[in-house]
Amino acid sequence: MIPVPLSSALDERVYGGKAVQLGAAIRAGLPVPEGFALGTKFVDRIVSGDPNAQSEVERLCGQLSGNVAVRSSAIGEDSAGASFAGQHATILNVMGPAAVLEAIVTVWHSAHTDTAKAYRARVNAQTDIRMGVVIQRLVPADVAGVLFTCNPMTGAAELVVEASWGLGEVVVQGLVVPDFYRMNPSGHLLEGRPGYKTVRVQHLQIGGTSIEPVSDHLVEQECLDSKKLAALHALAERCRTVFGTGPHDIEWAFERDVLFMLQRRPVTKVHLT
Repeated sequence: MIPVPLSSALDERVYGGKAVQLGAAIRAGLPVPEGFALGTKFVDRIVSGDPNAQSEVERLCGQLSGNVAVRSSAIGEDSAGASFAGQHATILNVMGPAAVLEAIVTVWHSAHTDTAKAYRARVNAQTDIRMGVVIQRLVPADVAGVLFTCNPMTGAAELVVEASWGLGEVVVQGLVVPDFYRMNPSGHLLEGRPGYKTVRVQHLQIGGTSIEPVSDHLVEQECLDSKKLAALHALAERCRTVFGTGPHDIEWAFERDVLFMLQRRPVTKVHLT
């Protein structure tokens, strides 16, 4: 089975959880970057060095403008029972077919690490590891982060946003203390607290990313204004309409003032205090 546009990724048993979630979001009109879904069998062909599969990836790369993100989409990933957050690789700002092929192999191998296998055992996920892949246009984010439609620490019915400068990996990897915001379900700001954002993950013109220092005046400057917070609240409302009441864990990015949703998964665990 050849790769399909993300909007055509319908079967989680073929394309994995992340691709199917993004496909549903695109069909509903949510602001997801364009891309393709690679099924598990096709990814296996890439890993085995199949020249026909490699040629197909080269063709796909010609259809996407600019550099891309290569994301894992394993069977069972981003499900209600197992998010696999942080377990599988995401390769950002990949430039050119050769680098995309290498990134696909890296993502496949990330599912076979001891850490990923231990996570599977802990959440009782199937041991038959099947890895799909998503290739998407990279969003060269000015600001990015995560959005929860419930408070992950208390379970309260409120929106929690963490945000920082640059690509969202700086938040996901815990490289900074991000800005922190709480909104009630209607979008009213309950709390806004600046973080301490000393670095950002920046995309490079030659491909790849680097961790760069943030200018002193930006370290404690809040990176979301009322307009951006309103856009995030609207995105959360649209996700509730498309995917149900939730709760939802959403990764997002602003390219200038344009908001994109990078991935969405159910919140799998709430740490009640």
